[in-house]
Amino acid sequence: MNQIFITFLASFLIWFMFAGLLILWLFKKNIRSQHVVHAVLVSFIAFGISQIIKAIFPSLRPFQTMGTIPLTLTTPIDPAFPSSHSSAAFALAMSVQRYDRRAGFVFVVSAIMVSMGRVLSNVHYYIDIFGGAIIGILSVFIFEKIYEKGLLNLRKH
Repeated sequence: MNQIFITFLASFLIWFMFAGLLILWLFKKNIRSQHVVHAVLVSFIAFGISQIIKAIFPSLRPFQTMGTIPLTLTTPIDPAFPSSHSSAAFALAMSVQRYDRRAGFVFVVSAIMVSMGRVLSNVHYYIDIFGGAIIGILSVFIFEKIYEKGLLNLRKH
């Protein structure tokens, strides 16, 4: 597979997902600013949870154990498990899925592509991706439950 395409998937596609969220907000009537705030916030929460787990349970990345060069824009220096990119991408995708099924499908496919890019670029193992995806998906469900119970109010008063 083309190295430039792998680098795009691993390093840039997640930013296109966030840009896509803004485009949805601007052009789709069923995506409101509150939905955008939820999606971005839960993505950062999932990313943060992944970073905490990495600090507690450090693990080497494939390029470190195999002596290869990562095909990413920058060389990651943090531990591999879980994938923070996958956790944020899946949190974003599942958040969009809750508000717009058709767009959510595109975002889920994009999250899978981000994750596969991270494996193909030698910066994650499949278990890192799986762990990140689980964190992202669970973050959305937990965030929604907290929000539904009224424990978190992001609306303007």
